[in-house]
Amino acid sequence: MFSYYCRLAINSIFRSKIHSALTMLTIALGIAACTITLTLVTSMSANPIAHKSAQLFRVQLDNWDPNQAAVAPNLPPELVTWTDANNIVQAKYAKRQSASAITWGMVNPAKQGLTPFLAVMRVTSKDFFPMFDVPFIYGAGWDESAEHNNDYVVVLSKETNQRVFDGANSVGQTLTMLGATFTVVGVLDDWHLSPKFYDMSYGAFSDPEEMYLPLGLKAEFELPHGGITSCWKAVESERYDAFLNSECVNFQLWVELDDPNELSKFSLFLTNYVEQQKSLGRFPRPLNNRLLNVEQWLDYKQVVKQDVQVMFWLSLMFLLVCLINAASLLSAKLHAKHSEIGLRRALGANFGQIVMQYSLEIILIGFCGGVLGVFLAVVGLQGVAALYAGYGHLVHLNITIASGVIALAVLGTIVAGLVPVYTACRPMPAMQIKQ
Repeated sequence: MFSYYCRLAINSIFRSKIHSALTMLTIALGIAACTITLTLVTSMSANPIAHKSAQLFRVQLDNWDPNQAAVAPNLPPELVTWTDANNIVQAKYAKRQSASAITWGMVNPAKQGLTPFLAVMRVTSKDFFPMFDVPFIYGAGWDESAEHNNDYVVVLSKETNQRVFDGANSVGQTLTMLGATFTVVGVLDDWHLSPKFYDMSYGAFSDPEEMYLPLGLKAEFELPHGGITSCWKAVESERYDAFLNSECVNFQLWVELDDPNELSKFSLFLTNYVEQQKSLGRFPRPLNNRLLNVEQWLDYKQVVKQDVQVMFWLSLMFLLVCLINAASLLSAKLHAKHSEIGLRRALGANFGQIVMQYSLEIILIGFCGGVLGVFLAVVGLQGVAALYAGYGHLVHLNITIASGVIALAVLGTIVAGLVPVYTACRPMPAMQIKQ
């Protein structure tokens, strides 16, 4: 009997191709709009390092103007000074600690045909790589000795290694950059945390840097200050070291702490550190240290902007409108079949059998509309990737969302179609046949 109802449903759909296609398209448009925004919101709000989110903490210290908070109403700056970054990293009081900043410099590759180019770099400490689970194809980060001695070592991104060394194992190879000869110690695998929580200076979804250098080389080569730089009082002179010794903040500072006990001890260490700096004439504001884990940091930074959330809710409303329109189209279609329904009931078909037959037709229409909606969503997401290059890695539709929206299309169509089915079965068979 079920297969018979399926054949009837398919025949009914093909007998009214235009009407059925219009209903499917209406459902598909609503599903596509909802899927696109759901994919973006899900990707943008995801925690990219959820497995250790509770162990990684952003360090904020309030070295700001005594008369005005760095961030209203009474929050410390998001970044730290060169002095504080180095002091805390060198204290090694946490399991791992990483200070870093964005910079750039000229690279002069030996590869024939490749002209010198300006590379975006990150100066950082060696713990950066294990702290953020950075994957390597070749080699590893630099060791303690290289960091302490400011050795000329570099870690390349996968793309940069492909560009300069044709993707070969370049560990041990030399590379002329910043006017000196550097040794490659590691090459990263594909790595693109989204959101880029560890440094959102250029946006939460910006690309990772092309090269990574020991933190101390920033001062030795007097590298530019990339990212965000904020100062609450003037730098004493134009000398490079004057900036480094100033109260200007430019460095991202993260620590890894395994448990609440370590967190408590590190908080006490920060308190003692600030008090010690106060005795040296720094930190004029009241004690205001903050340690935020990754989840808290993402919430604080409001990675998913309000307009994206509004767009998502608008797409849900649009889906509701599409389902209401689909219900109207189904109602019109069933109204034209009143005589057929009356005849079937007069021949002995009960209410449940009529509902079963037309429910199968509705489910098929909803399923086809859902599949078409997923296809339109894929096209729409590719359009988003083309328009907004920085969001290309966020627009991949996963199986869970695709399956969910198809199920939503079927369920929504069933709910929208039950009313016209019920309405079509209410009149007496004789009245329907006369109509």
